Amino acid sequence: MASETLYIAAPYKHSRALSKASGFEVWMKLENCQPSGSFKTRGISHMCVKHKDSPRFVCSSGGNAGLAAAYSGKQLGVPVTIFVPLTTTQLVIDKLKEEGADVVRGGAAWDECNQNALKFVEETGSVYIPPFEHPYIWEGNSSIIAELDSKPDLVICSVGGGGLMCGIVEGLVKRKWDDVPVLAVETHGANSLYQAVQAGKQVTLPAITSIAITLGAKTIGKQAFELTKTHPIIPCLVSDEDVVKTISQFLDNEKILVEPACAASIAVLYNGKLKELASSNPKLGNVKKVVLVVCGGSGVTIEMLNNWKQKFNMK
Repeated sequence: MASETLYIAAPYKHSRALSKASGFEVWMKLENCQPSGSFKTRGISHMCVKHKDSPRFVCSSGGNAGLAAAYSGKQLGVPVTIFVPLTTTQLVIDKLKEEGADVVRGGAAWDECNQNALKFVEETGSVYIPPFEHPYIWEGNSSIIAELDSKPDLVICSVGGGGLMCGIVEGLVKRKWDDVPVLAVETHGANSLYQAVQAGKQVTLPAITSIAITLGAKTIGKQAFELTKTHPIIPCLVSDEDVVKTISQFLDNEKILVEPACAASIAVLYNGKLKELASSNPKLGNVKKVVLVVCGGSGVTIEMLNNWKQKFNMK
């Protein structure tokens, strides 16, 4: 790793509540504690440090990658421009500006936004910091696994573009834990990995229809898709309704407020999905110790949670 490290070794703790709810021994890697509020600090800051002499960083992001790039640029004294999709909340835009970043509304969804960011990079000679698709990003994210004290039976993570999953697999391989499966969780309406595995090739979703907008890459990253052929990766889907229930329950249990994208991976422990998969999938037959990557995310408030609860008629 680079000598200049801008991320922290995130807290790692046992969750009695999640263990009781799921029937497995659940350990949480609390990436919500990273300086920018999510795991993105690891990979993005790692790449930014590698390019710290750049005139400007440019990133396309629905929020968390942009926040990590803005934080990294500020720490390194490099100006930053973030291209955000139209779905990005004012909450996240304000946070980006607080970190000193220039914010440009770049397209309806991330994919269009990214094209405009790449064009800007070409025109200005800036350095492009991708949100998930680069070896430096995966290398930085692999540090999550490097920090674990012992081998788990399963790692659970949420999947958007796949950068977190790629880093987790890289970390497992580095520690010679190649046989540890990864449960890759998405929501219905933001399920580009699940669709790609079903189709046997990368597919592009017509639109992101889930409330988990930070999972909103319409096409899964190439590396993430390729890894499904070489590593035991199990794609899994949860509903937006389960996600909202999970945000509320996790807040009660752990006193941590997470955004929908993060709650997707936690939901499988509350809704019985993991237990169901363990009884039907041979890859999960001997699972006892589970590492849950609480990936974090800054795009959430109590008011937003209450609005989502209203939408799904929850008390």
